Amino acid sequence: MGKRGISHHHQNNGGPTDTIIPRLLSPFHLGPLFRLSHRVVLAPVTRCRAINNVPQNSHVKFYSQRTTRGGLLISEANAVSPQAFGFPHSPAIFSEEQVKAWKKVVDAVHDKGGIIFCQLWHVGRASHTVYQPNGEAPISSTANPISEEWSIMMPDGSKAIYPSPRALETSEIPAIVEQFRAAARNAMAAGFDGVEIHAAHGYLIDQFLKDGVNDRRDDYGGSLEKRCRFAAEVLQAVVDEIGAERTAIRLSPIIDHMGAADSDPLSLTSHLIRLLNSFPCLAYLHMTEPRFTKEGLTEDIASQGDCMAAKMWSIVKNEFRGRLMRSGGYTRQTAMEAVSSCSADMISFGRLFISNPDLPLRFAIEANLNKYDRSTFYTHDQVVGYTDYPFYMDSTETNSKDKNNTDIPNCSSVTAN
Repeated sequence: MGKRGISHHHQNNGGPTDTIIPRLLSPFHLGPLFRLSHRVVLAPVTRCRAINNVPQNSHVKFYSQRTTRGGLLISEANAVSPQAFGFPHSPAIFSEEQVKAWKKVVDAVHDKGGIIFCQLWHVGRASHTVYQPNGEAPISSTANPISEEWSIMMPDGSKAIYPSPRALETSEIPAIVEQFRAAARNAMAAGFDGVEIHAAHGYLIDQFLKDGVNDRRDDYGGSLEKRCRFAAEVLQAVVDEIGAERTAIRLSPIIDHMGAADSDPLSLTSHLIRLLNSFPCLAYLHMTEPRFTKEGLTEDIASQGDCMAAKMWSIVKNEFRGRLMRSGGYTRQTAMEAVSSCSADMISFGRLFISNPDLPLRFAIEANLNKYDRSTFYTHDQVVGYTDYPFYMDSTETNSKDKNNTDIPNCSSVTAN
């Protein structure tokens, strides 16, 4: 497979010639297994609605609402072990009860013709003793805590500082790798179409990747190769378990969320791309825009003025040989531009998809969008701010059959996309 570029995108767009420009709402071959009807993806968004870490009936409704025939959804992050939690009532995929609960969600998505991947997660030091078995210290690549400028959400909704973690012993790391392998196996048992390994945003794998966190002196610290070893082993284990074509990974090499900074993020980017290219059949690479702050994502892409981001994307575009998904504050217009310029194959949306369950339809017909309510993002209410955002059809004079239609207009022929 050659480098990414125009011919790569056109090949996957299914067009008869390489003069066809890929568009946000045109079909896309996601590897040999999946044909997407459009490129608008539900991003993995933690919502804190999994009571006692088990998905509820409200999860079935939430994901079903956001399903279109041939559309791709990525689940919220799932803890791979009891040590992996960092949010109240976030879901997991390591117990039989959790697997059975997720199967109901997956079945609902499949019944409507959708495709769904399960994001696998270990927060590492981005946790608190209250979330750890027996109140133990969280684990990480380091014994240094996250800076006090960041805070963690406690079970009662209050904020607290992050405690000091315990640096994993070298001998303990293979067991963590096996937790990711087992979680991937469980995801397949639940019926998921694939998994996305969360190796971004300052969580455990990212804590190994970044030299601003990783201060180890063993085989998992120091050089780029050693710092990337844990990520490589997790990726290899998951690929061995379920196949490369069902395995994806999320990275954020130049984002310093929760103190996960690197002294040379561009070299880290290049090294990670070379690593991923050694797995030529991966489902996709999910990259986050460098717009994370303590307050969340900034609203204005242009306000960053970050030439580092441009350099990173140049590396990715020129060196990565697989399918690329981008996310982080995209609008309809900026997403269209990214896809049509061949700088992304797919765009994932978080906040806009939270508040607009029929987001692909609204994009297709250029409808107004519902505004999201940030105050309800991480509450535990099973309805409010979760499944009660209105559909576009709810405000039009259509019958109930139309309201339940999971298709969007013939997207490949929508020229405004």
